[in-house]
Amino acid sequence: MRFTKFSTATGEKYGVIEGNLVKEIGDNVFGDWSFTGNSYSLEELDFCPFVKPGKVIAIGLNYRSHAEELNMALPDEPMMFMVSPSAVITEGDTVILPHPDHQIDHEAELVIVIGKKGRDISEENAFDYVFGYTIGNDVSDRVLQQKDQQFTRAKSFHTFKPIGPIVETELNPSNLAIQLKVNGEIKQDSNTDQFIHDIPKLIKFVSEVMTLEPGDLIFTGTPEGVAPIKPGDTMEISIENIGTLTNPVK
Repeated sequence: MRFTKFSTATGEKYGVIEGNLVKEIGDNVFGDWSFTGNSYSLEELDFCPFVKPGKVIAIGLNYRSHAEELNMALPDEPMMFMVSPSAVITEGDTVILPHPDHQIDHEAELVIVIGKKGRDISEENAFDYVFGYTIGNDVSDRVLQQKDQQFTRAKSFHTFKPIGPIVETELNPSNLAIQLKVNGEIKQDSNTDQFIHDIPKLIKFVSEVMTLEPGDLIFTGTPEGVAPIKPGDTMEISIENIGTLTNPVK
């Protein structure tokens, strides 16, 4: 099932995508919901970020191809860090570079949307806590990342975490093509079969440290081909069976 969130004259609404129509549902998207009877044309919608997450957790160096590209050893455990939820934007929103003289890179990622509260979750039960999956872009200021020797400031600026307008709930995340283009030129082109640590392991690992809540996001890492962006660029990320996320840069 494909979910989205959009603006109307009466506020933000959730909906289920069926063909070119979006059928509005109630606000309790993570619980028991029902259709309201309202429907909209998909092409005419003004999308909103699907969630206002309590937590945005990210995983570094989680693709074999990216580790090889950087000539780094494969990590024994997921490399986990956190970024600010206030960085989240969505489809068509502009990524604003506060330091355009810095090296600021794109990072195409599959994002887990958590659907149920849990801690100390086993790998066997991990998918029970997943609402669905969307597209993410872990925009990162490398100058500040190197200066700070950690990731929070470099990855938390307003607009630095675009997420897709569509959340797909019926998906096998272990074998999905993922591609990023800048101004139409392919920069990243890989597959989630390159994961070092798979989705169940990530959920188990994170939930041993912190309680996961509905609406939390887990960015699962980026493949090879990370490269700088600059004002005037347009980034376009596509993930198989989910869709496309497009964001201009200024």
